[in-house]
Amino acid sequence: MKLITSSILPKVIRKRPTKSFKGTYGKVALIGGNHNFGGAIIMSTLGTVYAGAGLTTTFTDASNQSSLHAWVPEAMFADYQDQAQLTQLLPTMDVISLGSGLGTDEQALNLIKLVFNLVTPEQVLLVDGSALTLVAKYQLALPTATIIVTPHQMEWERLTGVQLTNQNPATNQRAYNQLLVDHPHLIAVVKSAQTEVFTPTGAFQNTTGTPAQATGGMGDTLAGIISGFVAQFQSVDDAVLAAVYTHSAIADQLAQQQYVVLPHQISEDLPHFMHEHQAD
Repeated sequence: MKLITSSILPKVIRKRPTKSFKGTYGKVALIGGNHNFGGAIIMSTLGTVYAGAGLTTTFTDASNQSSLHAWVPEAMFADYQDQAQLTQLLPTMDVISLGSGLGTDEQALNLIKLVFNLVTPEQVLLVDGSALTLVAKYQLALPTATIIVTPHQMEWERLTGVQLTNQNPATNQRAYNQLLVDHPHLIAVVKSAQTEVFTPTGAFQNTTGTPAQATGGMGDTLAGIISGFVAQFQSVDDAVLAAVYTHSAIADQLAQQQYVVLPHQISEDLPHFMHEHQAD
């Protein structure tokens, strides 16, 4: 496997041109956060907004609206139970992230099916969290689009059948190759202490990360950062690699003075980190 190092950052994070506006940096829809797990979609939203996405709309349970706007007023809110609004807005998005805090009940399943029907081949769809669990449980066919899946190791087992104890770079590569048969534009981010990223052009292992990240919401934040990077930077593959590296590199820096790194702290440091590593 190739190693993901800091060399990916200036390749992806470029100085913003003077003549640009919010539409230049992509439109992202984040879908998730039922009435019990609103924090997950809020953390994902923080990651997307602080990563620099131009316009971010969070489709979530109505009970999360006040908390969402208290944490991140830059994001727009939409009720994910409003099918008419979903049908109208989702086709206008560049990136759709589905699953953070969504839950696994019938309402979540129906929402996933609706989103899959609305996604177009020109869009990027990130599937995370409980959405991956439902995709695996009901053998749902992923839509025709550029697909990014971001499973932790148990979700990867559900998705591919490779048991946790048998997961290693070789077995994960074979499982990914099987997924590529039906989905040639799929990227897999298999989250672990040494996160592995599989793309159609290669396999990569992250070189950053700390045990201080072992806390709830870390994966939701990563999904948000990936969405923000993919929305604004040209190469989807490279944007994913840079997002994975950035997420844990910031945590490494914070962990030098903290016992635990909280997900929202990573998001809040994104603008500073990206400024330090931008290239002309």
